Amino acid sequence: MSAADDGANRSLGQLVAQATTELSALVHDEIALAKAELREDARRVGIGGGAIAAAGVLALFSLPVLSFAAAYGIHNLGLGLAWSFLITGGAFLLLAAALGLLAVAKFKKISKPERSIASARETAAVLGTVKPHPRSAAAAGPADASVTRSSV
Repeated sequence: MSAADDGANRSLGQLVAQATTELSALVHDEIALAKAELREDARRVGIGGGAIAAAGVLALFSLPVLSFAAAYGIHNLGLGLAWSFLITGGAFLLLAAALGLLAVAKFKKISKPERSIASARETAAVLGTVKPHPRSAAAAGPADASVTRSSV
């Protein structure tokens, strides 16, 4: 098709089909862009969530250990078995704190998909300014008479 008749010789059905195809491709491209942007953030959320889960598990493990250490410590009031429980519980709490800090650092790096949002706004702005092509008087004749229109 030459540049001179770039749509003049195509039927309305062909134009609508092409517009539908191009709009569908645009929507698919927008979705692909959003997925690509969110993939990195999803990885960060996974690492941060895993670190929080590990911190929670270690904190739960430390509670019985610290409880036993406190009970033995109060009972004995000396250095013995209780100190070993206390050191173990303290180590679990330090590890939980380190994992909690890792989780906070990962969560702070999460951002919204800026490029997808900007592209979607640009597309909406372009589609908002599109106006229908005015029909010529010759095209509005017999071809339009056979088209039934709904009253809605």
